[in-house]
Amino acid sequence: MNSASSPAYPVDLVNSVNPVNPVKSFERKKMLRIGLVCPYSLTIPGGVQSQVLGLARELRRMGHEARVLGPCDGPPPEPFVTPLGNSLPTAANGSTAPLAPDPSAALRTIRAINDEAFDILHLHEPIAPGPTMTALLLRLAPMIGTFHAAGDIAWYGRINKGVNWLANHLDVRVAVSPQAQELANRYLGGEYEILFNGIENELYARPNISRSAEKIVFFCGRYEPRKGLAELLEAFAKLSDDVKLWIASDGDGISLLKQKYAHDGRISWLGRITDEDKIDRLAQCSVFCAPSLHSESFGIVVLESMASGTPVVASSLEGYRNVGTHDVNAWLVEPGDIAELAEGLTRVLTDKKLAQKLSDGGLIRASELSMSRLAKIYVEMYYVVLEREQLSPDHHPKSRIVRLYSDRVLRKNPQV
Repeated sequence: MNSASSPAYPVDLVNSVNPVNPVKSFERKKMLRIGLVCPYSLTIPGGVQSQVLGLARELRRMGHEARVLGPCDGPPPEPFVTPLGNSLPTAANGSTAPLAPDPSAALRTIRAINDEAFDILHLHEPIAPGPTMTALLLRLAPMIGTFHAAGDIAWYGRINKGVNWLANHLDVRVAVSPQAQELANRYLGGEYEILFNGIENELYARPNISRSAEKIVFFCGRYEPRKGLAELLEAFAKLSDDVKLWIASDGDGISLLKQKYAHDGRISWLGRITDEDKIDRLAQCSVFCAPSLHSESFGIVVLESMASGTPVVASSLEGYRNVGTHDVNAWLVEPGDIAELAEGLTRVLTDKKLAQKLSDGGLIRASELSMSRLAKIYVEMYYVVLEREQLSPDHHPKSRIVRLYSDRVLRKNPQV
C-alpha cells in the first residue's frame, strides 16, 4: 500500500517562536533548572512517560538540572523523579490512563514546583487532569506545553466549557504530530509548533544479541481493541507453520483471546514485560507488528523498532506515517485488513532483501528523530522563553493565588 511520505519536521523551530528582540540574552551555556511534569504514572509503561523520562536523561547529559514530577505507583523509576502520589485509572481515548487528579497530588505538585524554583516548566499533556493542570493553573514559572494525544479525549470536551483560557498561560505550545495539533487546536485554539517525539538510539543498540534464525513476529503494547491484536491474531493464523508470534501485552479482555487461540502452540503469551526485555526481543525478532486500528498520534513503537534495526509492518495510520514511509523504512497496510496484514508479514518474513532495506531505512529514520536532537531544540526554546521573560517579566500576569502568597513563592524573576 503506497502511503504519503513522512513529514519533514522543522529543524529550526526556535526562529518560529518569534521572541521580542531581547536587550540582553541568557548566556547560552547557563545551566537551567527544568521541571518536566507528566500527568501519567511514571511506573506504568506508556509513550508519554517514556518521552518525558528520555528527554530528562538527555537534558541531564547536556548539563542541565532536569527533574521529572509525576504520579508513581511504586518506587520512582529514576533518581531524578519526584513522585506525586498514586494514580487512578481514568478512561481516555479507548484506553485507561493512569492519572492523579486528586487534591493530595495537587498539593504535592504545588509544593514540589515551589521548592525546586525551576527556571522553566515543561508540561506534557498540559490540560490532562492532575499535576499538569495544577501547574498550568498556578503558573509559578514560564511554561512550555507539549500536546501528545490524538483522537477523542474526554477531558478536552469538558475543559472547552470554561477553562480553555488556561492554555494561554503557556509561553509556547508544541504538538508531537499534525494529529495532536488538530485535537488541541480544535478545543483550545492558538498556534503550535510541530516537533517530533525522540528516541534514545543508544538504548536500542544490542550488539551482543544476534537476530534469531527463526521467523518471529513481535507485538508489544497494552491490550486495547484499538491496538489491533485481535486482527493480528487472525492474520497470523494465515501464516506458515514455521512462523512464531510473541505477544507482550496484558489488560482487561486479553484472556478471551488467549482462550480462543490456546490451541496454537506457535504463540507465546508473555504478559507485561520490562523495557529491557522488550529491547532484547526487538533485537531478536524478525519483524515488529503495529496493527493499530485508529487514534495513534505518533508511532513511538514504530520508532523504537526502527532504532533496533527491526523491520516494521504497521497500519497505514496518519500517526504511524509521521514516522514511517511505505517500502522505504516500514511496510504499511490498510488498518483492519486481515488479508493485507498477513500478506505484508509474509512478504517481510520471506524477502530478505526487502527486510534488510526496511531495517537500514529504519535506522536512518531513527537517527533523524534522535532524543539528543530533540533535547537541543527544546533547550533553545527554553532560552528564548526566558529571554522574553527577562525583557517583559509581567507579560503573563501572575495568578490570583500566587499574588496572594507572593512572599512564599521561591522563584523570582530571572537575573539579568
